[in-house]
Amino acid sequence: MKRRLLIPALLALAALAGIAIAASRGSQDDAHDPATSASPQADARTLERGQYLAQAGNCIACHTRQGGASFAGGRGIETPFGVVYAPNITPDPKTGIGAWSAADFWRAMHQGRSKDGRLLYPAFPYPNFTQVTREDSDAIYLYLRSLPAVAQANREHALSFPYSTQAALAVWRALYFKPASFELDARKSVQWNRGRYLVQGLGHCASCHSSRNFLGGIESGTELSGGMIPGQNWYAPPLAVDAEFADLLKKGASRHGAVMGPMAEVVFRSTQHLSEQDLASIETFLADVPKPVPAASSSPKRDRALLGAGRKIYENRCASCHGNQGEGVPGAYPALADNRTVTSASPVNVVRAIVLGGMAPTTAGNPRPYGMPPFGAELNDAEIAAVSTFVRSAWGNDAPTVSAVEVLRAR
Repeated sequence: MKRRLLIPALLALAALAGIAIAASRGSQDDAHDPATSASPQADARTLERGQYLAQAGNCIACHTRQGGASFAGGRGIETPFGVVYAPNITPDPKTGIGAWSAADFWRAMHQGRSKDGRLLYPAFPYPNFTQVTREDSDAIYLYLRSLPAVAQANREHALSFPYSTQAALAVWRALYFKPASFELDARKSVQWNRGRYLVQGLGHCASCHSSRNFLGGIESGTELSGGMIPGQNWYAPPLAVDAEFADLLKKGASRHGAVMGPMAEVVFRSTQHLSEQDLASIETFLADVPKPVPAASSSPKRDRALLGAGRKIYENRCASCHGNQGEGVPGAYPALADNRTVTSASPVNVVRAIVLGGMAPTTAGNPRPYGMPPFGAELNDAEIAAVSTFVRSAWGNDAPTVSAVEVLRAR
């Protein structure tokens, strides 16, 4: 209903947006400022740093379709408004960025504009990348220009009207985006500032780990406090640091958990390649981020018959790997007792793990991860709700009951 009401509102704003677009085309000074437009030099050290920064930003994940050439684009990014297809960013002069200057690339990162001045969709996370320094942007640009050129035409986005228009995009930007620069907080340590730069800038963690409103903007006060990932039906939890946080980012698995779903690709493509110093910096910053305070509530009452049914399913299908007491097997199967994913406010990830199965990513620190088989075809919604409820309430866990309706939605 909100979306239907939004369409006429956006159309009413289209004229104003057109004026805003025209006016803003003339205010792109930082992209062509002579002080910042000199061609950077592609020495070996800069290329190595550019590769590292591109990994930190996880550029390859979005700009590579399954089975396609690296960075050649074509991957569809699902949004509530349709599909945005990532472009080719190899140095091909016709279909990639071969004709782009370092200043053009910086404008895309900093202002969210293409070489021709068109507004880019925020599926490309320029609301975060705007904080990337010009020096780092140039290093990434030089690294991308050093890759093999791939001639692959870009696909048109498949967005519904009016979200497919530049006018609607201009309205969104007026509400939710303003170019910014990263500024050091002199009250904090060098390590804390580096962590903030990685989390809020290159790592664009808030893109997933925040709640979004019906327009796709991050809701005020929810940055890094968790939220459903648009178009993917996985829950990105609040970014809380514990003793095993670095293991999850570096190895993809820890004593009490393993990353699955979209985060598995992030670890595989990006965070496993981060240096120990940068991982420590991320931990330092996140440890200082205010955490959401859960609403006060008493332990929920649970149906004994439901718990009994869930226990029986667990004993027959889960205990052989995760243990009779949910203790898991170190280095193989994560513990379910005292597992933050299991007891999360949202049961979505638990349900999807049971339905779809999955595997932690292959990493240098965990080269042979163990997988979990899917049970979605063997268990019905009521059975999955029962076993989910059981593991969320056993061995000291104390999370709310999962209903069959919630399972149906999570599927």
